[in-house]
Amino acid sequence: MILDKIKKACSFVTNEILAEDEEGKKIVVIDPSALKDSAEPELDLRIIGLFTDVVEDKIADLVHGLLYLDEYNKASKEENRKPIKFYISTYGGSADDMFALYDVMRTISETSEIHTIGLGKVMSAGVLLLAGGTKGKRQIGKNCRVMIHSVMGGNGGSLHNMLNEMEAIEQLQKMYTDCLVAETKMTHKDVKKMLERKVNVYLSAEEAVELGIADIIV
Repeated sequence: MILDKIKKACSFVTNEILAEDEEGKKIVVIDPSALKDSAEPELDLRIIGLFTDVVEDKIADLVHGLLYLDEYNKASKEENRKPIKFYISTYGGSADDMFALYDVMRTISETSEIHTIGLGKVMSAGVLLLAGGTKGKRQIGKNCRVMIHSVMGGNGGSLHNMLNEMEAIEQLQKMYTDCLVAETKMTHKDVKKMLERKVNVYLSAEEAVELGIADIIV
């Protein structure tokens, strides 16, 4: 039965690729090869999901999943290649880990479309991940909340060290702004205006589409 095949795939995920922290927050990757041992018509799924904060160990799992599914696409005939669906619901997190995943998304985009789907909440670091999907294929839930704010950081120590860290944070902010401009309809002026409000800027699904963060409301 088709349902049995899905259960088998999900069981494979739980045993092999699912990452779960002490709070039960999860990274999900569904491996298409787990669905190919039946005479029934194939369910060819290429799905990953981020339902936690953007932190190193979770992003490592997602990078692994993206690279794996991309290799699966590369091994397939071009007409049989399928898009990777990337579900996102996050309050955000580490900018460095966000860039690690974003750069992998960019790297594999030549062979695998990435259809991002924002659900519930897409905030801070999650905004660039949603926007970084294949243009025209980025979806957002009707009731999803999007939030953008300035890069945050904190440090102590000597004055020279604090000044050095401030320069690094400013560079990180510039990188984030440049990437948002590249992936959306926003200009540098638009992003700067948002960030200069010095508060969390919340957007509805409709506003996110207007700004080019997503393409389709679902």
